[in-house]
Amino acid sequence: MSPSPESPADRSHNCADADVLIVGAGPAGLALAAALHDAGLAVQVFEQQPLDALTEPAEDGREIALTHRAREVMRRLGLWQHLPADAVAPLRQARVTDGSGSQALRFGEGAAGPLGWLVANHRIRQAALQAVRDRPGVQLHTGARVSGLDLPAGQPGALASLTLADGRRLQAPLVVAADSRLSATRRLAGIGAAMRDFGRSVVVGRVAHAADHQGIAWECFRYGNTLALLPMNGGLSSAVVTVPGDRAAEWLALSDAAFAERVGVQSGDRLGALRSVGPRHHYPLVGVYAQRFVAPRFALIGDAAVGMHPVTAHGYNFGLYGVEVLARVLQAARRSHRDIGAVDVLQDYARAHRRITLPVYLGTNAIVTLFTDEHRPAKLARRAVLALAERAPGLSGLIKSAITRQLMGAAAQASKA
Repeated sequence: MSPSPESPADRSHNCADADVLIVGAGPAGLALAAALHDAGLAVQVFEQQPLDALTEPAEDGREIALTHRAREVMRRLGLWQHLPADAVAPLRQARVTDGSGSQALRFGEGAAGPLGWLVANHRIRQAALQAVRDRPGVQLHTGARVSGLDLPAGQPGALASLTLADGRRLQAPLVVAADSRLSATRRLAGIGAAMRDFGRSVVVGRVAHAADHQGIAWECFRYGNTLALLPMNGGLSSAVVTVPGDRAAEWLALSDAAFAERVGVQSGDRLGALRSVGPRHHYPLVGVYAQRFVAPRFALIGDAAVGMHPVTAHGYNFGLYGVEVLARVLQAARRSHRDIGAVDVLQDYARAHRRITLPVYLGTNAIVTLFTDEHRPAKLARRAVLALAERAPGLSGLIKSAITRQLMGAAAQASKA
């Protein structure tokens, strides 16, 4: 039997440097590279940082809360197996308080186990890199800055191309941007983003304590600032303080003893005497939601698509959910001999990812606005919300069930439909 003639698209794709070019070797970009490799696609990844920065990422103070679904994605891709056992702390309960802390909304682990797991961001980055190194077929280019992007519109079979700062030009049916919530590649693609600058900053620092935290995470919406205590292994917790931007310097300037004392007072001394451990870090709070997740021969993943406020801890979880869906969509397209860069193929990913992320993004912003508003009506409203949720068993059950499903990732399974 003679072979069927190649279409113009087939001939063009045969000239490609890879099936997919990924910009950004953060945890989302590397996870996608691993997933696409396993789906049978040829992948190249471009990262402007040097290799040393990926191999030995700096400890940045951020603890990532991972859902059940996110953990399963990490297991399938081999990331979870590269996390040291002592680097994974179970999140067994969560409690939300307002003002003085006299009222608390409580969430506990159920039959499925802990609500989630806390892992330091730099550990996840190391695990993601190792998972890619386990796949020699993935080509990782470090010290490679993207300076240009060409996405041909209305040209069947034409390839997308990336231009690097050193003059190299590479082509592929699909380019994926995974280069942070302030993605330069997203801008090169002409895709805007709704940015919510909360005018606040996060100061994070670890504290050692005498009492057992029992795997409980506390979210204290105080008047003037928010304090979260995230349970870690080894008798440690991560203190996450959210303050108006003009007060961050004050918290950073505190001595270790003064920082620990202030955290202890604001947490009601729940964990006994505190001692500051290690440096503090500071991050501005900006939420990002891309206007579009895809364009012809182009897609956004991770924070480049959705950059969440950290209060719901969904940032990297959403990145992993997107990786799972995009890899499945591209694999199905390849098996059915469809063009993986065609916008009608990519829209399947965009619709699924928007369906799970947009309600949580908007809901999170609304909650943060309510619980950080210092005006009297807002204070009264949030007290009423907590009181009603605790005193009305039916309402409390619905609220807790909805939030717990989000924490454990169960609700996100809808994106598989």
